[in-house]
Amino acid sequence: MKLKPLGDHLIAKPIAEDKTTRSGIVLPDTAKEKPEQAEVVAVGEGRVLDNGNKLPMSVKVGEKILFKKYAPDEIKIDGENFLVLSESEIIAIIEK
Repeated sequence: MKLKPLGDHLIAKPIAEDKTTRSGIVLPDTAKEKPEQAEVVAVGEGRVLDNGNKLPMSVKVGEKILFKKYAPDEIKIDGENFLVLSESEIIAIIEK
């Protein structure tokens, strides 16, 4: 199934984080408060401004992003987990 996000929404695939500390302690999700990471797989056309002009998306497909843990909606398609976010919920683009 292929999804096309609308407006300033995007779809991203979560990047698995190491939930174990260097000393071998496994951290539960409730102990982590740092931003999460994902790779953008689809983007909308952008936000429509009050004057009717369209503001294009700043993020592109394939870019890795940081976002707050509780910001996205989670969906499952064909057995895979994806996240749906608004562009305003992104904290940063991870540059190589």
